[in-house]
Amino acid sequence: MTAQKGQKGIVIGGGAFAGLALALALRQGLGPNVPVIVADPALAMRPSRDPRASAIVAACRRMFDAIGVWDAVAAEAQPILDMVVTDSKVDDATRPTFLTFAGEVEPGEPFAHMVENRRLIDELVQRTEAAGIDLRATPVTTFNSRPDGVSVTLGDGSVIEAALLVAADGARSKLRERAGIATHGWDYDQSGIVVTVGHERDHQGRAEEHFLPAGPFAILPLRGNRSSLVWTEKRKDAERIVALPEDEFHAELERRFGLHLGEIKALDKPRAFPLGYFVARSFIGERLALIGDAAHVIHPIAGQGLNMGLKDVAALAESIVDAARLGMDFGQADVLERYQRWRRFDTMSMGVATNVLNFMFSNDLPFVRSIRDIGLGIVDRLPPLKGAFIKQAAGLSGEVPRLLKGEAI
Repeated sequence: MTAQKGQKGIVIGGGAFAGLALALALRQGLGPNVPVIVADPALAMRPSRDPRASAIVAACRRMFDAIGVWDAVAAEAQPILDMVVTDSKVDDATRPTFLTFAGEVEPGEPFAHMVENRRLIDELVQRTEAAGIDLRATPVTTFNSRPDGVSVTLGDGSVIEAALLVAADGARSKLRERAGIATHGWDYDQSGIVVTVGHERDHQGRAEEHFLPAGPFAILPLRGNRSSLVWTEKRKDAERIVALPEDEFHAELERRFGLHLGEIKALDKPRAFPLGYFVARSFIGERLALIGDAAHVIHPIAGQGLNMGLKDVAALAESIVDAARLGMDFGQADVLERYQRWRRFDTMSMGVATNVLNFMFSNDLPFVRSIRDIGLGIVDRLPPLKGAFIKQAAGLSGEVPRLLKGEAI
């Protein structure tokens, strides 16, 4: 498709993973004559100081490869080569393994990699700048949607006439709120404690998910003798734990982590993030599309939160580019409806799955514990079922957008 000069473009409100990845995908598919603007005050804060790390599943790694980002971070990304799941109490002497997963979706392709957030976000910013995408370190303050376009006002007072506004501004999205799109969901009364831990022994690329009475305790491998922890506790307990003096925090950490990797040490300050579930009642409005946390927030028990947002990116980018190549107005309702149909069922299915898993594995009721352990044991003994789980977790089941196959749009 050859775009016409002066064509209305796209404003993306939010410059984190989803917003920047979408900008790159759109520039690749639409070419340089369709303006793409990313507006977010956080773009002024560089380099990133985000201490967290994220699991990037195989489909999303393929997308990062397709938009030219993966090669720059691959050397620092840790493949998850296998995974073990246990179910026990905190002080149990042993933690029997109920489920194991080999970590490949294809020969030589791990089902996920762990990547430090700051490294990936900095590379996304550099790539968008190199692609000539207009980055504005200011928020979208207001917008006015009309049948023929949307007027977007930024915090610096500039007004942009666009064909589409994309809300990628996070769980507390102001753009979603201004569009009058309600959400439904609930608070879990849990928080996820996030901290990076150093250890004496090599993790061998193994991820561990220990289901403890308060919730999952995930040990996710990073490059070097380090792991990223996502540690779920009741809200009040999490606040107490992260406020402990260093030696007392270490004792709490060691009780849960164990010494199978030798002596351990927290390498950064632990932080607690409240956990909840919500889904926007609509992923679209007039000349508006929601992606990432602006559209949905799920429990981290399955490690799918960021990946769900990246799947939104792939589906929305393909819907827009396909429409533009047919000479259609890519901000019109039927184009956006295609995106919504594509993503809504998968989002609701993942929400149901994570809610069930959180209920099943965040309590110590004897009956529930027996049921879940039997279920894990059955899955472990059925290779075809395990394979289906891996394919689902890797983002490669169902109708997969081209970017998630590693194909350019």
